[in-house]
Amino acid sequence: PFEGVAWTPRPSQGPPQGCFACIAKPPALRQASPVLSPSSAVYLMESKSCKGDSLRPAVPCKHSVEKKTMTNPTTVIEIYPDTTEVNDYYLWSIFNFVYLNFCCLGFIALAYSLKVRDKKLLNDLNGAVEDAKTARLFNITSSALATFCIILIFIFLRYPLTDY
Repeated sequence: PFEGVAWTPRPSQGPPQGCFACIAKPPALRQASPVLSPSSAVYLMESKSCKGDSLRPAVPCKHSVEKKTMTNPTTVIEIYPDTTEVNDYYLWSIFNFVYLNFCCLGFIALAYSLKVRDKKLLNDLNGAVEDAKTARLFNITSSALATFCIILIFIFLRYPLTDY
């Protein structure tokens, strides 16, 4: 199947020398011999990943200058913030929505609690913290006003206005 293909033995060498960028992207293949012309349709087959080819001239690593000047190599590791510390006040909001929904403040608190959960899933820590503060504010307001109204109802039931 490979008639007319010339195989050239390679000398056994150790691992290729040079930086990873030079080994991974070798220079373009050159013609093996000045005797062969492009019109002869005989091309030498070789591995592209081998740096120590006898067919390619030895090219010094162009990245060696960068290696000498690089004093502190850095690796970037993305660390997502721990969103489990952000409280979403979800149960408190549901309780206020079902039992103490004074002027729909419990519903608004529930909406902000759900927004906190969504922003925690999207790793938007700043937005989650701001919405958690808003949900807490609406929960406190709803709880306080509803409790105040319940206390007023008990007072008026105990001491009706007809006694005054």
